[in-house]
Amino acid sequence: MLAHGIGSQHDLPISPFYAFAGAFAALFVSFLALGLLWSTSRFRGDRAGRPLPAAVQRLADAPATRHALRLLGLAAALAVLLCLLLGPDDPDRNPGPGAVYVLLWVGLVPASLLLGPVWRLLNPLRTLHRLIRRARRGAARTPDRPLPPRLGLWPAAAGLLGFTWLELVSPDPASTTPLLLALTAYAALQLALAARFGEHWFDHGDAFEAYSTLLSRLSPLGRRADGRLVVRNPLHGLDATPERPGLVAAVCVLLGSTAYDGFSDHPAWINAVQTSPLGRTPAATLGLLGSVGLVALLYCLCAAATRLVSGPVPRPLTAFAHSLLPIALGYLTAHYFSLFVTEGPRTVMMALGTDNALPPAPPLGPEGLAALQVIAVVTGHVLGVVAAHDRSVRLFPPARAVAGQLPMLALMITYTVGGLSLLLN
Repeated sequence: MLAHGIGSQHDLPISPFYAFAGAFAALFVSFLALGLLWSTSRFRGDRAGRPLPAAVQRLADAPATRHALRLLGLAAALAVLLCLLLGPDDPDRNPGPGAVYVLLWVGLVPASLLLGPVWRLLNPLRTLHRLIRRARRGAARTPDRPLPPRLGLWPAAAGLLGFTWLELVSPDPASTTPLLLALTAYAALQLALAARFGEHWFDHGDAFEAYSTLLSRLSPLGRRADGRLVVRNPLHGLDATPERPGLVAAVCVLLGSTAYDGFSDHPAWINAVQTSPLGRTPAATLGLLGSVGLVALLYCLCAAATRLVSGPVPRPLTAFAHSLLPIALGYLTAHYFSLFVTEGPRTVMMALGTDNALPPAPPLGPEGLAALQVIAVVTGHVLGVVAAHDRSVRLFPPARAVAGQLPMLALMITYTVGGLSLLLN
């Protein structure tokens, strides 16, 4: 099914023994090397980066560039809505579902990783909010209310969970009518809340904007604290991730929903859902919530164990949450690469009216795809270990910094076992 990820992930042509052995070796070697060679914090967050030429900065920040990107995002959104409203209720003949589930949801991963938080500039809801404000400029209106300090990313986490439920659990996610209703309701809610709290609401409440912004923390392009556009080590950008309330929830939704997508097409789970006395949708909903909850529980246990081993730390839950982002990126790459390179071009050709043409052949065969998936998962975990270690040596005394990473290493091993098992079994 188009909206259910990349379909079957089982029986990939790679030896589970070598995959697990390589993953464990990479994690243990990186952990030992960091403990021996990395005794002080090296990441400088939003203070790091080599400035790009001034001409590039002027072009990126030019009002004409910003207006063009906003108009592009608004035009694309209107085109998708028209496809859903007027097109056939068949994902094989209507590009609307593919545009939402593939070009938007999956396409934001490489776009944000390469270019930064692009959805903030393309977001059609921001553009509509500005147009509404401009149209009502002469009318009396109440001033924007400040956002509650504890709000953080909790609304975005809820929106991400809702979208993944629509994609992975809802009875007919690729049907145009439910998708159109869901997008319309989401847009109306976002615009109403932005009218109450101002444009700053989208930074906290728009699921897709938070999704793009979190992934962009690993982009080689970023901005320093002084506003300069820079090229940087992506781990510097990762270290600058704000420790907001709801950050753990948002990342755990990304991890847990991707894990659920991995096992939801397993014959045993399909049989359990179809034979459940609760019915398919309630049982699948519990499965999605259980997957997200398990990821969150394991992380919370790890945070508690780290505190016991190394001592108190400010904001113990969010202190190491940034280290989960590379893992989420690795899982997203492993699970959705195949979908993006096959369904993405087909969706574009369908939108251009050339869907009868043969789509381009996948760039990787089964062996190459399997290797990419394993490498993506393992690399994500290794980068997570590096990010967590650097944060640990900054927060804890040297005698406790390495010991404090043992719970995180155990968590990484657990996530690695789970992730590779979903790919290889």
